[in-house]
Formats: sequence, structure tokens, C-alpha cells
Amino acid sequence: MLSIQERLYPDLPCFGCGPGNGKGLRLQSYPLGDASGETSAETSSEASGGVVATFTPWPEHDNGLGYLNGGIIGTVLDCHSAAAVMLEAERRGWPPLPGADLAYVTAGLDVRYLRPAPLHDAVELRAVVTESDEPQITVAVQLLHDGKVRAEATAVWKRWRPRS
Repeated sequence: MLSIQERLYPDLPCFGCGPGNGKGLRLQSYPLGDASGETSAETSSEASGGVVATFTPWPEHDNGLGYLNGGIIGTVLDCHSAAAVMLEAERRGWPPLPGADLAYVTAGLDVRYLRPAPLHDAVELRAVVTESDEPQITVAVQLLHDGKVRAEATAVWKRWRPRS
């Protein structure tokens, strides 16, 4: 059962989702309805409702008040939206451009903190591509616990066009 990150970018050193970063969070996202990591037309982000992940905070992620730190929340929302974007790009045949390590990069992340997120319990992440064309992909992403949305974000991703 390979995650989207392990399958598409196994050596990526990203702090939040990179399998290649031994000190990172190593977020693992899967197409909704397909925890095996297998992809097909039936499991596209639109057909299945997006991608999901579970994240278990570490004690070091304390915000000082016994809850999950907002910066860590922002990181996992950003990185989980990346999984939805990279899966969408793969399905549409939009590979990285020559000289680019990734097909897309974060252009904006608008996070809303709605209620405290637990520090000692696993949280669920959900992401759905809401708009998609080759130059830009937009994702709605949520962090949930106990059936309640704790934080949500709109992530805008732009096609990475390396410049010299």
C-alpha cells in the first residue's frame, strides 16, 4: 500500500510529506475509497471525493496550551493538498516541466482555524480538487477530529516553470 507521496515522489525531502526526509512529518495520503494507493479512473479525485490521510501529532507539536500547533496544522493542510494536486496532475498527464522537480508548487494557502485540534489524538485530513486546469489547480482541504472540522484551507497551486 504505497501512499501518493511514496508512489509519485519517493525521494522528496519535503518536511511535511516527503518520504525522503527522515526528520519530517512523512504525511501519507491516499485516494478516498482506495487506501491501497492504486489509481484508476474510478478513483479520480472527482469520482471518489478526493484524498484522505491520518496524521498523529507528536508531543513536540504542542502550541504551548496542549493543542496542535497552528504552524503544523498549516503544514499538513498544505502537504495534503499537494497529494490531491499531484494525483490530479498525474491523471491529466501534466508531468513536471523540464528542469522542475515537481509539476506544481504552492502559490497560496488561506487557512482558517475553527476550533482547537488535539495534540494527543490522530486527526483526519481530507482534500478535494475544486478547480483544475494546467496552469493552476485549487484544492479545498480540511483537518478533522471527532467528526468536527478543526481547520480548513483553500490551497492554490501553480504550474512550476523553472526560470534561470
